[in-house]
Amino acid sequence: MRATLAYLKLPFAATLVGLVALIGFGLGSAGSLGEALHLVAIGSVLVLLEIALSFDNAVVNANRLHRMSPLWQRRFLTWGILIAVFGMRIVFPLAIVCVAAGMSPVRALALALTEPQTYGEILNGAQLSISAFGGTYLMMVALRFFIDSGKDLDWIKSIEARLRAAAQLRAVEVLLVLGVLVVITASQPEGREMTFLFAAILGLLAFLATDALGQLLDSPRADAVVASGGLGAFLYLEVLDASFSFDGVIGAFALTNNMVLMAIGLGVGACYVRAMTLMLVERKTLAQLRFLEHGAFYSVFALATIMLMQSLVHVPEYVTGALSLGVLGLAVVSSLRTSG
Repeated sequence: MRATLAYLKLPFAATLVGLVALIGFGLGSAGSLGEALHLVAIGSVLVLLEIALSFDNAVVNANRLHRMSPLWQRRFLTWGILIAVFGMRIVFPLAIVCVAAGMSPVRALALALTEPQTYGEILNGAQLSISAFGGTYLMMVALRFFIDSGKDLDWIKSIEARLRAAAQLRAVEVLLVLGVLVVITASQPEGREMTFLFAAILGLLAFLATDALGQLLDSPRADAVVASGGLGAFLYLEVLDASFSFDGVIGAFALTNNMVLMAIGLGVGACYVRAMTLMLVERKTLAQLRFLEHGAFYSVFALATIMLMQSLVHVPEYVTGALSLGVLGLAVVSSLRTSG
């Protein structure tokens, strides 16, 4: 218990700072304690939303992180948290508004602080492209794990054995994803097809590019310092982190259009995800829970499917979070039964 609490020092500190900031912001903007408590309540839900939607991200990160050098592990867990909090929770939504509305970053920031309703409407208008890009990227991540001839452990053998056998066909995961994209594109309402397809193809290209870059920079033939340092893995994880954050950022707008509140709530949640990642790596939880990694990638595939389907139907965020936690819970139970 004491060892576990040691990993939560940063998240607890971030929670305390976040509570003080929310209360201060509520008192300053509305001048009432009731409004401040209302902001605290919404911020707490955002923290839980981020943890629920990103726990599988922690498992996937830990799987890659434990193979990196200690130096690059520390860099990812320090620099990465800054990128995750400030880049994806503040800069990313602002960048979307800049592109969608054709305005400068300064104007977008002013709009977010002074006209949150308009800011939220612009961001929601870009959800089709975000869902297509993020869903395609994450689906490739999941399929690359299962369609692997070197994979020697199966959780659900009836599915995973067939997928492993399919690895003999070159680029079969790309073919499967393209097939899914064709079906969903054909189902789009008139006028939205090219927007969806263009963003989805960008997501596919982003995965292939980052995957190739990771192999290049971490290959034995690369520069010894770069290869041993794990720069490729670092870049891969950062892009992966960004893709996992798409649904959390968009889902947060279902609760609030306030950029300050969103940044605090999702930022605190990201600190908890980082703590879980560190605990999984240092305590070798993945080795003890042999099917947890499988559950994470099934969860990633489900999340990718939901993100792509969001272009056609609305799926509540609590459904996504509950599904993710449910699959991971089943993986943990299966692992404990096997080890016992």
